[in-house]
Amino acid sequence: MVLFSVTKKATTPFDGQKPGTSGLRKKVTVFQQPHYLQNFVQSTFNALPADKVKGATIVVSGDGRYFSKDAVQIITKMAAANGVRRVWVGQNSLMSTPAVSAVIRERIAADGSKATGAFILTASHNPGGPTEDFGIKYNMENGGPAPESVTDKIFSNTKTITEYLIAEDLPDVDISVVGVTSFSGPEGPFDVDVFDSTIDYIKLMKTIFDFESIKKLLSSPKFTFCYDALHGVAGNYAKRIFVEELGADESSLLNCVPKEDFGGGHPDPNLTYAKELVERMGLGKSSSNVGPPEFGAAADGDADRNMILGKRFFVTPSDSVAIIAANAVQSIPYFASGLKGVARSMPTSAALDVVAKNLNLKFFEVPTGWKFFGNLMDAGMCSICGEESFGTGSDHIREKDGIWAVLAWLSILAFKNKDNLGGDKLVTVEDIVHQHWGTYGRHYYTRYDYENVDAGAAKELMANLVNMQSSLSDVNKLIKEIRSDVSDVVAADEFEYKDPVDSSVSKHQGIRYLFGDGSRLVFRLSGTGSVGATIRVYIEQYEKDSSKTGRDSQDALSPLVDVALKLSKIQEYTGRSAPTVIT
Repeated sequence: MVLFSVTKKATTPFDGQKPGTSGLRKKVTVFQQPHYLQNFVQSTFNALPADKVKGATIVVSGDGRYFSKDAVQIITKMAAANGVRRVWVGQNSLMSTPAVSAVIRERIAADGSKATGAFILTASHNPGGPTEDFGIKYNMENGGPAPESVTDKIFSNTKTITEYLIAEDLPDVDISVVGVTSFSGPEGPFDVDVFDSTIDYIKLMKTIFDFESIKKLLSSPKFTFCYDALHGVAGNYAKRIFVEELGADESSLLNCVPKEDFGGGHPDPNLTYAKELVERMGLGKSSSNVGPPEFGAAADGDADRNMILGKRFFVTPSDSVAIIAANAVQSIPYFASGLKGVARSMPTSAALDVVAKNLNLKFFEVPTGWKFFGNLMDAGMCSICGEESFGTGSDHIREKDGIWAVLAWLSILAFKNKDNLGGDKLVTVEDIVHQHWGTYGRHYYTRYDYENVDAGAAKELMANLVNMQSSLSDVNKLIKEIRSDVSDVVAADEFEYKDPVDSSVSKHQGIRYLFGDGSRLVFRLSGTGSVGATIRVYIEQYEKDSSKTGRDSQDALSPLVDVALKLSKIQEYTGRSAPTVIT
């Protein structure tokens, strides 16, 4: 057995190691600086209770982006030096963010041990490669992201750190081979367990969904299917689940080989970046595909986000979570006994609110960040939740889950078509969405992203929007000058959330302008970019009249878009005449 020793390395703090909504994200070149990653990892160990480090089991894995394999070895050596008993690593360092959550919650080692947390190496939907983004975040024993009390402590530690512990003489572990490698150090044995992370995840999915009914749907000659992993970690799971378990044809998988640079693409599942899938589904500008598949879906780099498409039809994430919630009890065995409650992030459209009201369900509106949903789930108050940024999930884990969302939609389609698989025409994704609008009304919705804008200008823009809220009469006068056909603003605020579970308060969570007809404008700075700032503008209009729910979304929202851009003076502050992305 290889023996290792512990070295104390002197270091000095780096500025700006503040974890955002999903951990610390910077350019790879920043993380490659001597001591940079090590400082953050040691600051995290120092922020955790001693029993969650000494003698503990932790998971270290991620989406496989560039620098992941180096980072796994560094963190493993630091874990050994800090007294961790064992590290679990996904084969080739690949483990989707939802699978990490599942492994923390479900996996039991041969000796009965369970994980107390995880370092997840991902920058989610951001590009990967030597000059692109890398990220790291810590998830807790419940499988969810570290709460603000912990991330604040980590950040505080990064500002005062003077040394870190590392086992420099611990050899690199071959993470391409499944198996346990054992070492011995000053505090006793230390193991690195490399395993196939798809096994635990598939086992969990089979306890939630009726795989047989989905298999029948996929075997119907009338049903065609396409899944695009955008060369992210989801590809590792797609073949195992959709092809081997559910019988889909392998040709239905697009870009399902994980790559360190995501094939040079942007692994963000939206209409802008999932170009190949969008074309195949008949939604591209130059699309001439006469027979697109009935159902299409995409994932982001770490497989926690999803995009759902029908034939020539896009399902907004806000509609998606509402439709899953409305159909879950009858379509998904896991929810057969009813939903405990539902929740959405504040910028997400109010489509879920209407479902909750109609079905008499508990409803919660939370800040952006999955950790807020996790608190509700741990307290048994929420079953299904979602956010407009292509994240959907349930209380089976404590992260959003892209493949779960796809299986949920396939379950709904299977249920709607269970007596119809031999019929002339299947119930389609578009049919299901139109039926939903007929019952609950439609929330026309769009999001404009202005990426990598000057951070100072972005803050000035937001400050001006807050200042304007002191006089709604002046705001309404301005609006009428921009568009006379837009309703008056009846309330405006900066969203603040008091957690009903632990009473913690989260301030400055986005700026809201609420209109008399139920429309909303929301402005928010995103915490997921690695440079500059991203301004997100959310524009929503509710339509109850079923004769008016079939309009083109951009046409229906055009008056509010005018108001949002001119009221915020976004071009004046940022110099941008158009958004980077529209979803």
